Amino acid sequence: MTDVNNTSIVIKGGTILDQRGEQVGDVRIEGGVITEVGPSLTGDRVLDASGCMVSPGFVDLHVHLREPGREESETVETGSRAAALGGFTAVVAMPNTEPPHDSVSVVQMVRRLGEQAGLCEVLPSGCITIGRAGEVLAPMAELAAAGVHIFTDDGTGVQDPLLMRRALEYAKSLGILLAQHCEVSRLTEGAVMHEGGCCSRLGVPGWPSVAEELMVFRDIELSRLTGAPIHFLHLSTAKSVDLVRAAKAEGLLVTAEAAPHHFTLTDELLSGFDPIFKVNPPLRELTDVIAVRQGLADGTIDAIATDHAPHPPELKEMPLDQAPPGMLGLETSLALSITELGLPLQQVVGLLSWKPAAIAGVAERHGRALEVGAPANITVFDPNLAWTVSSSALASKSRNTPYAGRSVRGKVRHTVFGGNPVVVDGQAQR
Repeated sequence: MTDVNNTSIVIKGGTILDQRGEQVGDVRIEGGVITEVGPSLTGDRVLDASGCMVSPGFVDLHVHLREPGREESETVETGSRAAALGGFTAVVAMPNTEPPHDSVSVVQMVRRLGEQAGLCEVLPSGCITIGRAGEVLAPMAELAAAGVHIFTDDGTGVQDPLLMRRALEYAKSLGILLAQHCEVSRLTEGAVMHEGGCCSRLGVPGWPSVAEELMVFRDIELSRLTGAPIHFLHLSTAKSVDLVRAAKAEGLLVTAEAAPHHFTLTDELLSGFDPIFKVNPPLRELTDVIAVRQGLADGTIDAIATDHAPHPPELKEMPLDQAPPGMLGLETSLALSITELGLPLQQVVGLLSWKPAAIAGVAERHGRALEVGAPANITVFDPNLAWTVSSSALASKSRNTPYAGRSVRGKVRHTVFGGNPVVVDGQAQR
């Protein structure tokens, strides 16, 4: 890779887009930081940004890298390559690996693998409970001391309200953030898709919206009781969005994210029993999709997070009731957000960059305005480039994208991580 200590890089000819607005100008990088912003800059290496936006790097709050334990689906290296190609300079790695992120040794291993790959910063999350079993709290103080900021039992959700209260109290004392997968599991046993009209026609077990909404309501109240912040993962229903909106109006310490598939796809796509559209939480009805979009538009939902969940073909091609839930998301998130949301470009970038960076606790090095002295974690993208999603062209080890063949607009051209161009002209450099 480029030696950031000896080479100056200039991102030239683009439009800078960050928290402050837009400005035409070049960006010079030396020693891993931005050293000058202005017109007609020169350097040892030039990255052409003509027709492109130059923004702070994106941050994904919700990525399944699968390593350790399920390397046939993804590895830290392949997942971080996909992330870099999607414009992400940092990703939060979910803890449902084998073994899970409930010990310092596993967390350190995942972080080290990310450092070796060198394509983006990999931020391991920690488990709320040991083994994500929902019975005994994980050693959160030890994990926090090892640099973990976000804790979650993603994939299951903490079912016991007393245990969740204790976890929130503990988290508040440690200055860390709990992120909840909202699912009352007794209400979703055997379910394969959203409980609605499509589910009834197919005659398959349904997943009611209230299974999510009950836990959103419960944890808003527990946050109110304890004074601890809470982050809600992958909101998918209109009522969930309404609950978070009301909590924010009260000034409660609540944040939330939404995945691209929950603002672009509906449960009707499962009418052909294709497991490529099976995900947790499930694709919902059009009214829910519209509500999620509105939540992103009005600030109720703080961030777009991919919930990138790779699975190999032999698993995803199983019958609908047996196939695992999950979809790829890292390389299509930007394009889907630009193409489908109809939001101002600055707002889209905020949902992908500085807002999730703040939630992840990395705002000092990711998502910062592009000014002198800021770390050079930068995404350069063409917001108008039209392309068609191809599963075989994605960098992930898996191919389970629900968007194959879909025409979208917006593509990453360059990604600079720590001053290193890790993606140049749409090609990963490692």
